[in-house]
This record gives sequence, structure tokens and C-alpha cells, in this order.
Amino acid sequence: MTKLKGITRREFISGIAVTGVMASLMSSSALLAVTGGQATGTSINFIYPPLRTGMRGSHKGSFEVSHTLAMVGERPEAPTNYTDSNYDLVIVGGGISGLSAAWLARGKIGPEARILILDNHDDFGGHAKRNEFEVDGKILVGYGGSQTIDSPASYSDEAKAVLKGLGIEIEKFYQYFDRNFYKKHSMSQAIHFSKEQYGKDHLGLLKTSDGLLWDSEEEKENLSISIDGWPVSAKSRAELKRLLIDHFDWCEAWMPGASKAEKIEALKTISYKEALMTHAGLSEEAYSVFAGDYIGMWALEWEALSALEAVRAYHGGAMHLGLDPHEVIESGHGEEPYIFHFPDGNAGIARLLVRDLVPHSVSAPTMEDMATAHFAYDRLDRDENTTRIRLNSTVIETKNVDGFVDVIYVRDGKAEKVKAKAAIMAGYAHMLPHILPEMGDSQKEAIDWAEKVPMAYVNVALTNWRAWQKAGVRYFTCPKGFYSNLSLDFPVSMGKLVFSPTSNDPVVAHLPYYPIKIGAPSREQHRTGRYKMLELTFDDFERAAIEQLSQALGPYGFNAERDIAAIMVNRWPHGYAYEYNELFDPHDWSPEKGPHIAGRKRIGNIVMAGSDSCAFAYVNGAIDAAIRAVNELWITA
Repeated sequence: MTKLKGITRREFISGIAVTGVMASLMSSSALLAVTGGQATGTSINFIYPPLRTGMRGSHKGSFEVSHTLAMVGERPEAPTNYTDSNYDLVIVGGGISGLSAAWLARGKIGPEARILILDNHDDFGGHAKRNEFEVDGKILVGYGGSQTIDSPASYSDEAKAVLKGLGIEIEKFYQYFDRNFYKKHSMSQAIHFSKEQYGKDHLGLLKTSDGLLWDSEEEKENLSISIDGWPVSAKSRAELKRLLIDHFDWCEAWMPGASKAEKIEALKTISYKEALMTHAGLSEEAYSVFAGDYIGMWALEWEALSALEAVRAYHGGAMHLGLDPHEVIESGHGEEPYIFHFPDGNAGIARLLVRDLVPHSVSAPTMEDMATAHFAYDRLDRDENTTRIRLNSTVIETKNVDGFVDVIYVRDGKAEKVKAKAAIMAGYAHMLPHILPEMGDSQKEAIDWAEKVPMAYVNVALTNWRAWQKAGVRYFTCPKGFYSNLSLDFPVSMGKLVFSPTSNDPVVAHLPYYPIKIGAPSREQHRTGRYKMLELTFDDFERAAIEQLSQALGPYGFNAERDIAAIMVNRWPHGYAYEYNELFDPHDWSPEKGPHIAGRKRIGNIVMAGSDSCAFAYVNGAIDAAIRAVNELWITA
């Protein structure tokens, strides 16, 4: 493997190793001692979290205590004394939902409300994580998790009010996001076929406005020429042309004369893969070309998603079935352009929330200022704060006691306890049965349904993007590849942060990884995929990044030793909130109906927030959950 200069390799004790080996040999107190020190102790505060390279996301020190509790069932002895004086509210989870809950609760209680936010990571924001790099004296910023404000016009009035209250001016993104940037540089989408999987390395440019869709005769010809060069059999190329170029209506061939309503109901019950192979005549080889091109939405390939979802997704093989995607589009998603993106993704929202909650921790009056602002992390948890954010603190028990709520957490290997009038649980829902002793069996069963979606967002800091420009590509999918796709970052400039102006300048490349298990139902795929991902080391992610970048772009001058400056692996074993999959779940389940409703039932002075509680893996889901939780407590001044 190529040894890269400037890349920090941080080996970690995976969740499998901890729970499968160490936890079987050690008591919880001994294990807690192991996870203290540098990983969870105060020494980590001397390193600015967004600048830490290597293994991030669910990093070493953030998960061991929870795994020991959930899988071994041991917990340290509860402390007798309280760490701090009483709080009005304790919030478990410092992601967007937890931070929004604190922001909203202050509006209910008043500016002097005493609020404590506890989070197990060394940084706030939950999955809305900021990655920073310094390359050749320039600061690069990328997103390590929650990506973009999707369809803000469809947000609830209350959620819109939160964004407005933070000073987020949605209309400005039309100026900050340069939608013509890559077009100006003659760069388009592509598909990379690897030698290992297809017999030769081939980067097939699509030269269309939207992947496998074409809007003009020129784009149609471009796509046809591209297919001619794909390293698949002549039979597979002919099948793909029939589907994508000739627009064969396989739904009519399958159900001649069926009404739109009949087609919609039928397409819910069959996977897109099965529909294409059974009714559109595609071979396994032909299907493989785009099997994973929608994986970023569900962390599943098309074999585990319905054919109707392909219509909703405007997929090239499902756009000519006599159905209008607008008629079957999911609620909560609008038709606005996908441009409402901070340079650090939705970490920009989290940082604005923290700015308001702990004003002296950062100087950033506007959202433009926040793009380059640095937080003073040592100011997040001070005695004089009315709102305190306590990082590296894993909650192990929350319960009602004499009209108050006691919250026990582990910090620096020691158990500590605080008391509050109420608590909001805004973290990973699957942990709730382990930390809420008053929860009943039916509620535990309801929570168990939602299987968090595993994923890793890998950001690669590049010294330049000359090879990308020479190849004429900004984004390419990788059939059967370790990384499903590779892309250059969104061209967003905000405030003093200017996106890479020329191909000689540094830039961030984004490489997502989704562990899957072909042939299994979605929940099983997420569960087994989580274990699969936890077995991977940083070197595994680095090796795959080097190989796929080199294979696709090496012929155009890419050199990993020269062009890669640093790598951050944002590993999220418990990533997206589980959204109901009509191929496996009842068709009438949605954010408004399903097991999550019973799972978020109030327990005394403890209420539930977090995107898990609304079965909707988007920013507005997290914010709406916070709104509901705060209103449910009916906190008044």
C-alpha cells in the first residue's frame, strides 16, 4: 500500500472487538478505565475537533461505554452526590435535534434557563459534523455527515422559524452555490468500471444533465456513445440501450392496459431489480451498471427498494411508464434545487445553534461569519453558562425521582449524576431501553423496529483537481466498488471561505461507503452492515480510496502520493434514522404512522426527540422532533 505523507492513521478498538472479546473478559469498571484517558479525557480538548484526521464520526472513546452497557449489561455504581446544582432541563444528545430542543426550551423558560446538553462525542452536532483541513496554507471545509437543507419550502412553519431565528437566509444559497461551476469547467457525471469487476478500467462519461436521463437529442447521442464504450457484453449494451435510449415501457408490457392506480400499487410490491430483470429484460450484468446508483438515499441497492421508488427518484429506467413522479413523490420533499448547503453541510446549523446557546464560545454574528469561525471548546461547559454543553459524556441511566429527573453519565471513566426538572432524549433511540429503566416492554418493542442505517462519509483533501478536470468528470459512480461513488465537493463559497477557484487549488473529494448484504431485508442489511463496518480499520478505508481514485483518474495524471494531503473517515454505525421501506414494511407506515409513535411515548418528565422519533432522516425531521418534545413538556416561564 502506498504510504502517504501527512495522513494520520488512528487505529481503533472496533465495536466488535470491544463487545465480543474485551467485554467478555472485563468488568464494566475495568473497561471504563480503558476508555478513559486520552480518548475521552480532557487531553482531547487540546485538539480542535474539526481538524482531527483519521477515524472520526463514531470515534474511539465515544461508543465503548454504550456497547458495554447494551451488550454486557453492566454499569458502574451510581454516585451519591450530584456533580452540579439542579438544572431546568437536561438534554441527552448534542445533535441538531438536541441543540434545537435547547434553543426552543430557552424560548419557553426564558434566557436564564439552566440547561445541560450531554453528548458522547468529542464534538457537538451529532451526525452534522464539520471536517477541516489545512492544505498548502489554505483552509478546506467539508461535511462529515448530515449534508444539506433539503426542500426548505416544505418545512413546517415552526421549523422555518428556527432557521430564520438562527439568521439562516435560505435565498442567499442561490448566490453562494455556483450551479454552473462544473459546467464551466466542462465536467460531468461518469461511471467507473473497475478492472477487477469488469475486466478493464474504464471511465465512461455520461455528458447528460442528469446521469442516465437525457433531455435533448445531443444528450441522447452522448449517452448512446457512452454505453457503446462500457466494458460489458454486446447483449448487455443492447439491453441498456433499449431501456435508457429507446425508453421501453416495461410496465405496460407487464400490465397492459393497467390504470395508474393499479400500476402504483403493483410497483410498491416488487423491487426495481426484479422488475427490470423480469419485465424489462435486463441481465444481471446490465443491471449491475446502476445497481447502487441510488444507495446514498437509503444505504440500499435497488434489489431492496421498490420499483415505485425508482419512479420517485426519476431513475432513467423508470421515467417512461406513464407515471408522473409528482404523483407518487414522498411527503416532506419538494422540487427546489439541491443547493441549500453550508460548506460544512448541516454542521453550519449546529454551529449557529451553539453560538446562540453559548454566545461567548465563538464570534460569528452571521451565517457567513460562521463559515470560517473557530469555537473555543473550553468555554462550552463553564459554571457561568446558563446552557452548558458537556462532551465526552455517555449517559447510562435517566429516570424520574421524586418529581425530578436524575441523569447518570460516564465522563473520564467515572460515573457522574445531575438532576433536572425534565429531560429530553435526543440521541440514538436503540439505546433508550438500556438507559430508561421505567420503559415498558411494548415501548421497547416499538423502538426495536427502527434499525439505524450504517454509513461512512470519507473526505479526502486533495492538493489539486487537475486530473478530474482533464478527465472531464466531477462525480462518478463505481458499480460493485467499495465506495459507491466519488465526487468533488459542492461548489459553495460563503463569507471568507471561497471554493477552490482553479484546478491547481486544493479541494475536498467526498467518498461515501455503505455496508450492505445483498438479498436480505432492509433492517437485516443495516444490522449486519453495522458489524461489517466496525471491523474495518482506517487503513481499509484509506486503501480503497487510493485504489479507486488511482484506477479512475490515474490515466489523467492523478498521483496519490502527490495529490492526497489528508483523509478523514466519518464512520457512523448508527447513521441515518430508519425510514419505512414499502418493500418490507406496511405501505401505510410513514412519519405520521408506525412503531416510532409508540416508541416516543413520554415517561414522566422524560420526553423523546431525535430523528428516530419521527422516522424521517432529514434536518426538518430532527427540528420538528425537538419542537414536539419541548411542547410536550409544556415548560413555562
